[in-house]
Amino acid sequence: MPFLELFDETLDINSTENYVLSVQLSTDELVFSILDTIRNKYVLLRSFEAEEKNPFSASAIDEIISKDDFLGKRYRKINIVLPSGKFTLVPSQLFDPGKKDEYFSFNHLNVDGNVLLSNKSSDPDVFIVFSAVKTLYETVTERFPGVLPFHHTKPLLNHASHSGKSTDGNHIHLHVERDFFNLVIYRQNLLKFCNSFTYRNINDILYYVMNTFRNLELKQDETIWLSGHTEKYDDLTSAFAMYVRHLKFSEPKGNFTFSYVFSDVVRHRYLNLFTLANCE
Repeated sequence: MPFLELFDETLDINSTENYVLSVQLSTDELVFSILDTIRNKYVLLRSFEAEEKNPFSASAIDEIISKDDFLGKRYRKINIVLPSGKFTLVPSQLFDPGKKDEYFSFNHLNVDGNVLLSNKSSDPDVFIVFSAVKTLYETVTERFPGVLPFHHTKPLLNHASHSGKSTDGNHIHLHVERDFFNLVIYRQNLLKFCNSFTYRNINDILYYVMNTFRNLELKQDETIWLSGHTEKYDDLTSAFAMYVRHLKFSEPKGNFTFSYVFSDVVRHRYLNLFTLANCE
């Protein structure tokens, strides 16, 4: 099981009631960060990744949580994010909690073993209806009672909307998970496109993104902001460099700083996790 840990020397396991815990979990990984609210500084990142073709079960996730020295502590606040490629956005004015199944079925089939959840997003003013693996959801609610899990598009849209306000043109954000990716496009501070695509290889990502460029009449001199499972000079960025002139990695933004132990690569990789601190 691949393991990553970065921690600042000021981290104090006896001071967790002054910390914010943010956890992202799926069958691919469990990763969490700790934000010291006294210093407004991220002081810990710890990640457990499943072996390729051997995803985590709910019991494996539960075992990691039960054995971890920080995950069982009391915190000032706890955030949970459940990444999922299946979601739909519903304008807040039209949202009816009793119709989640109906909204979801417009775009997806809900399969056995999944549960439908919803989150409110303020910018844009929508509800995010999404599916989550039921056993993972039950593990989360049992281990962290009273905490409503977020879909990963909630922090992603929060980041993209604020970043989009710094430009008068288009803000294009590509977030890559292991088997799906999100493409979010703001134009003049308004959300114009938000979708999720499953993929098997780099060519699938290129096809979907460039097809969206063509349909929305976007030019190849646009900048694509990247986050998630990609890094400088990997196959994805090398392939995109042939079609798009500007590629940049998104930096988490908010009323916080990072310990010196956090590298730039790690920051964009866990953009949604770090951005949870901005979400209400």
